[in-house]
Parts: sequence; C-alpha cells; structure tokens
Amino acid sequence: MTRQPIGQRSETVRRANLSSIVLELHLRGAASRSELVARTGLTRSAIRELTGELIEAGLAREERGPSLGSPGRPSPIVLPEAYGLVVLGLELSVDSLAAALVGFGGRVLARARVNRPRGSLSVEASVDELVRLAGPMLAMVTDSSRLAGVGLAVVGSVRREDGFVASAPNLGWRDVPLGTLVAAALDVEAAITVANDADLGALAERRRGAARGIDDLVFISGEVGVGGGVIAGGRPMTGVAGYAGEIGHVAVNPAGATCRCGSVGCWETEIGEPALLKRAGLPADGGRDGVDRLLASAGTGQPQALAALDATGAWLGTGLAGLVNIFDPRVIVLGGLFSRIHPFVAPTVAARLERHALAASRALVRVVPAELGPDAVLLGAAEAAFDAFLADPAARLQPRAAGAAGARSTTLPGESPAPARPRAGAVRGLRRGGTMRRDIPAARSAPRDSAGVAHHARGEGGSD
Repeated sequence: MTRQPIGQRSETVRRANLSSIVLELHLRGAASRSELVARTGLTRSAIRELTGELIEAGLAREERGPSLGSPGRPSPIVLPEAYGLVVLGLELSVDSLAAALVGFGGRVLARARVNRPRGSLSVEASVDELVRLAGPMLAMVTDSSRLAGVGLAVVGSVRREDGFVASAPNLGWRDVPLGTLVAAALDVEAAITVANDADLGALAERRRGAARGIDDLVFISGEVGVGGGVIAGGRPMTGVAGYAGEIGHVAVNPAGATCRCGSVGCWETEIGEPALLKRAGLPADGGRDGVDRLLASAGTGQPQALAALDATGAWLGTGLAGLVNIFDPRVIVLGGLFSRIHPFVAPTVAARLERHALAASRALVRVVPAELGPDAVLLGAAEAAFDAFLADPAARLQPRAAGAAGARSTTLPGESPAPARPRAGAVRGLRRGGTMRRDIPAARSAPRDSAGVAHHARGEGGSD
C-alpha cells in the first residue's frame, strides 16, 4: 500500500472540513461559531481559521452574537454572503421559461418567468429566450462576486455527461445537444449543468422543501407530461446515462390513450393535465387557466369537476403504490399540477395506496405537496449549479477582486497561486435576443459531481 504524504493527507482533511462548514452555511444559513462546532464536530480553532478564510474570500461575514447572560464573550454569528458567490438557474418547461440568480446560502437575488403558448417550442427560439432572461441577471455579477455555475432544467430525457436531450415528447424535441447550445449562447466562464426537471425538483425539495434532509424520496411533477425524480440513500437514481425517472411513461392502461412518446396507456395519459381537463368537460389544451377553472368549480362542489379529480386521484394513487413498492421511499413529494390538486385527491390517493402498496412500505411513507411551489424545479437547477463548489470549496476560493476592501490571497497550503485571469462569471459577447451563432462546438464529455450531474465549461477558465 502506497503511503500518502503527511502534508497531502493534511490538505485533504482541510478541504473536507471546509466543505462541511460551507454546506452548513449554504443549507442551514447563519450560525454561531459554537453551533458550527456542534454540527461539524470540528474544533473551535479549526472553525475560527476556516470561517476566517471564507470571510477573507468574501463568501461570509461575521456579526456580534447576542448576549445570553452567561460569562464570556458571545460566540460570533457567521453568515453566508449571498453576493460573494452566485449561480444562474434556468428552467425550460412546456409553457414557460424561467431564470433565477441565486446566491450562496440559497438567497434568490433575482427571478423572472415568461409564459409562452404551447407549441411555440423551437430549440433555437427557446435558447434565445433563455439568454434574454439571463442577461440582466448575469449583469448583476460584479467584480466582487463570482459566478460558480449555471444550472438548466428541461422537461425531457437528458444524457448527463453532455446535456444531450435524447427525447422531450412534450416539447417535440429529439436528439438536441442542449448543453452545447446553451453553453455557446451564454458564453460565460462557468460550468453548465443540464438535467431533467423532475430530478432537479427532487434535489430542491430535499435541500429546502418538503423533504428537507430526507435521504429516500420520490418527487413527481407534471402538467402536460409527468416526470419523476428519485433519491435513494441520499443519492439521485439517474441510470446508466441519466435517463432514469421517466415514470410518466410507465404503461398502466393497455386500453388507454396513445401517448406522445408513441406508446399506449402511459401513466401521464391518465393523470396528466389534458386527461384531467377532458374528464371535467373542459378543453384538453386549456392549460393552467383550464385547471384554475376546474379547481374553482370543484371548490363550489360542482359534481363533474369533483368526479374528474376523483378519477385522476385514483390513477395517481395506483401509480404511486407501484413506486412505493419499488423504491420504499420515506416521502413522496407532489409538485406542479399534483401539488395543486392534492387537497381534492388526498383521500382517494390514500385509499389506493392502502389497497395496492405493500403494508410494510405503506406504513413508512408520507405523501405531501411540494413546499417550493412552481419554482421547485428552477431552484433545483440553481442547487445543481452549486454542487461542484459545495463538494470542494477550497478548489474554487479566490481572493476578492482587485480593489475590493481587504483583498488578500486565499491560496491554500500546498497549492500554487492561480494565474491572472478574467473573473469567473465574466460574460463574453452575451446575446440578449440576437440570432444564435452557428459555430456550435462539438459536444464533449464532462466530469460528474457527487450527485451524478454533468458539468460543461465554456472558455479556458472552466469553473471557479
């Protein structure tokens, strides 16, 4: 067995300790030094040294702690500095596009969403619109902050290694190199993460929503289509290439309707928005406005509306029972359409679970609506963009930009100083609505982080 040099082992431990502190600040917010000692198991001196490093890098600040009436100086409060490090989250869904600038600690600094008619879904127009939404937010990345990454959620089967969308039936897309297209269009020096929307919804609800801290969960969401994200043992189940989780295309009714994917009787043909509206006697393409009308009618006790919800709830509960039997989750989180109809369908869903789920697994699982609402997927995209930094913040620490107060080197022992380079997050030639370039680079493999998400870097700088 090869012995690792002492200095190298020491640096490995240091990086792991720094990651522990960064995770606490990002996921749980402000904490006193004493609380960080209790949560991480590190010594007071280690907490003081490592939080000092984050403060020096502009990623945290300290405030005087409240007096507790006991002898001694109050423990200082360490707060994440939201503008010190930011990510851009993007969402591409069937009838809307969204963008958010999110700072370290999870603070949403800016957010925008635009609705668009279903059917107006060309790849080029979609990417251009995302760039227009992102432009003002990227302009907020100042010399004293840095862009850690870009996350993009899309309603489709995404190959994780390069952001290639193999199939997005409800967008009418097939074989689209989306990661490469968005990287070229944004042209920023930051890693770009592309993943399925439901996978990212699961990530967001686990970190900041209804399944906070839960290691075994299923997230299911949908409007026209239905998608699912599964986290087991704290890790996402993505399959060999990242295509796992297409639970909306599990066949449940051999005598059912033809699905957009080409199969017959897929689960989404029974529980998706068109099926629900059709049962209620409304236009199947009524969209969110149609669902609003349906829920308003149900609220007044209109029989056809209630019957439509009950039938949809029965199919929903039957499918969820199968997921319970397969994955044995602690929590099932209902997002999107299913979060909205949950108050009306909860009893029917529970009855179907009792009837079809194995008793041992059924006794342990809870079915709850998403807490993050319609922005769960968007916030999940932002969280995925943070992953590389959270896993190894030491590799990405930089001194504050020249001219910022108190700027000093934050190079760690054993590391070589970084060469002079443009700040991470610098935007090179960002187009805010112009025609996309045609000189799209070939897709290339990108490394995966601990969550199995691929990252794509533009420019020589990569991710900071």
